Amino acid sequence: MKKIKKILSKKNRSKIVCLTAYSKNVAEIVDKHADIVLVGDSLGSVLYNYSTTRRVTLTEMINHSKSVRMGIKKSLMVVDMPYKTYSTKNLALKNARKIIKETKCDAVKLEGGKKIIKQITYLIKNKIPVMGHLGLLPQSIKGSFKSKGKNIKEINDLLNDALLLQKKGVFAIVLECVKTAVSKKITQNLKIPTIGIGSSINCDGQVLVTDDLIGLNETNIKFVKKFLNIRKFLNLGVKRFASEVRSKKYPTKKYSY
Repeated sequence: MKKIKKILSKKNRSKIVCLTAYSKNVAEIVDKHADIVLVGDSLGSVLYNYSTTRRVTLTEMINHSKSVRMGIKKSLMVVDMPYKTYSTKNLALKNARKIIKETKCDAVKLEGGKKIIKQITYLIKNKIPVMGHLGLLPQSIKGSFKSKGKNIKEINDLLNDALLLQKKGVFAIVLECVKTAVSKKITQNLKIPTIGIGSSINCDGQVLVTDDLIGLNETNIKFVKKFLNIRKFLNLGVKRFASEVRSKKYPTKKYSY
C-alpha cells in the first residue's frame, strides 16, 4: 500500500505527524497537516465522558470512522480496535474486516505486544495492515495512568515487544508514556517508525488528541501542549449570538427567508 510505504520511508528522514479525528469536519482540517489520522478510542472520554476506553463499542468506532473517512483525502487513516474486539485471533479478524469494509480505513491499531501476538500475526497474515501500541495501554489500565520503562523488566519487556511486533509485520508502533531513554533505545533498534505520545522527541513521530491540543478539553495531562485556546473563541461566538438574539439584532432580513 502506497500510504503505508510513505510512512515507512519517513524513518530517519522526517518526523511523522499523527492526529486524532472523530468527525468529517475535524478530519478535513487535520488531513491538510497530518501524515496519519487516527480514529482513536479516546473518543470515549473526549466525546462521551466515559471514565475508561473499555466502554467504547465497535459500533461507535465504526460510525465515527465513517464520518472521518469523508474528510480525508491524503493521510493514512488508522482506526483503533476497541476493548474485547480482538480477544481471539478469529474475533480479531472478523472485527478488523468489518471495520475496514464499513469505514474504508487503511489500517487498524491494537494495544499490546506478546500477549496479543497471535491476533496481530493472524491479521497481517490475512492482509490486514496493523499499527502497534506499547507502553501505557489505556484498555488494560485499572487505576491511575503511570509511565512505563522505569525498571529493567519494563525496559526489556518493551524492547522485546517492539522487536516482536516488527518481526510479525506491523508498520509502525505508538509508544505511549514511555521514558525518554527507553523510547530512544526502542526507536534506534527498530526499522519501522515509532509514534510517540508523552514519550519524548526521540520517536520518529508524534500523536496527540486534536481536542486536547486546541484546548477544547480542559485536561492537565503532562504531555499535552495546548497550541490554541478554542474554548475562548467558542465562548466569544456563543456570547455574541446570545446577545444579538436578546437585543433583536439577529436574525435580520439577510438571514431570513
